[in-house]
Amino acid sequence: MNSLAKTLFLTATAAAITFSSIGAASANDWRYRGHNNNNDALVGGAVGLATGLIVGSAIANAPRYDEPRYIDPPYAYDDVPVYRAPPPRYYRPAPVRYYQPAPVRVGVEPWTPQWERYCSYRYRSFDPRSGTFIGNDGRSHFCVAN
Repeated sequence: MNSLAKTLFLTATAAAITFSSIGAASANDWRYRGHNNNNDALVGGAVGLATGLIVGSAIANAPRYDEPRYIDPPYAYDDVPVYRAPPPRYYRPAPVRYYQPAPVRVGVEPWTPQWERYCSYRYRSFDPRSGTFIGNDGRSHFCVAN
């Protein structure tokens, strides 16, 4: 039973016991005093009702030892923001770009005097022994005369 039903049941029991004893005790007085009613029965009933309420609520709210009792902490964690993971993001894979080398144009044959003259005029950093020049990217490249 829940605690309200227990409280009501115990209150009604205490009130019934109180009223039955007051009624039996005051029956003789009422008959012999000539119906002089000083409201003793009502005061006794009120005292019994109050006693029943107090005892019933104490019994209904008594701790049960078969269940663990959890005590709330003295502070609340409502102020702490709740972390929520961001939704997953799906990335489209980057397209793979294949670069084809530039087609070789038939021009001046490498390692000939014309080729060496062309590359010397075209690139200031041309090295005739290796056939390379230093490009704007800082790397050495082989000279191709078109």
